[in-house]
Amino acid sequence: MFDWEDLRHFVALAEAGTLSGAARRLRVDHATVGRRVASLEGALGIRLIDRLPRRCVLTEVGQRIAVLAGEIDGQAHAIERAARGVRVPTVAGRVTLSAPPIFASHFLAPRLAPLRQRHPLLRLVLSGEAASVSLSRQEADLAIRLGRPREGSRVARRLGAMHFGLYASKDYEALDEPSRWEFVAYGPALDHLSQQQWLRVTAGERPIVFEAGDLASQHAAVRSGVGVAALPSFLAAGDTKLVRLAAGTPAPVRELWLVVHADLRRAPAIRAVMDFVAALVTKSGVFSPEP
Repeated sequence: MFDWEDLRHFVALAEAGTLSGAARRLRVDHATVGRRVASLEGALGIRLIDRLPRRCVLTEVGQRIAVLAGEIDGQAHAIERAARGVRVPTVAGRVTLSAPPIFASHFLAPRLAPLRQRHPLLRLVLSGEAASVSLSRQEADLAIRLGRPREGSRVARRLGAMHFGLYASKDYEALDEPSRWEFVAYGPALDHLSQQQWLRVTAGERPIVFEAGDLASQHAAVRSGVGVAALPSFLAAGDTKLVRLAAGTPAPVRELWLVVHADLRRAPAIRAVMDFVAALVTKSGVFSPEP
């Protein structure tokens, strides 16, 4: 018999396509992934992957086994979710919440003390993730996503809407001369985002002089007077150093959804975090209607 841990590492490699990608998913080093997959190949007596310089390609038999292994992996996670959903009904244990980085750091994190006071046996792990995590593989228990989730096995609750606006520092030297405005934006890899598309249309022929892959860096650049950016209103409206500018066209709105796997929605600890986060967003008054 092969080692289940070896199979689990092979599943991650099959999905990621690279040792480093699988290692990030499993939170181990790439050498561990390579060693585990080699061990599985030895136990089965077959070659599962061809190791190329930059990626790993599944052999024909490796592809077949990857499909079967993925089904086993999914069932293993389903068993664990089922067990978590019926354990002793106390609000205790570890709950992992994934959220967009800026929402996690600037909205959630500063407001978590009451949750801790209310449920001292609860351990919340807040993960600021730009990419969507897999709830089926238990990469997180709960996730906040920008946009309606489409996975059939999820239970989703709409929390509100994240509004964007055009902001600059009050000390920005070209503040009163729109023709001289220069812009802060994401790089081209994120041109699919609605706020990025809106910013590029708003900028027109005016230059983008600074690019950053995260909103925290864009916010800091705008505060220092680098230029004008599309920022979430919940982040920028409370910043006394910034001023909102007239854009000429309606700013984009991103819906906020709280998502949980259907198997876990009744677990007391997870339900406590869900209710707390939903109440936070509602009571804040900054996500809907337009601030």
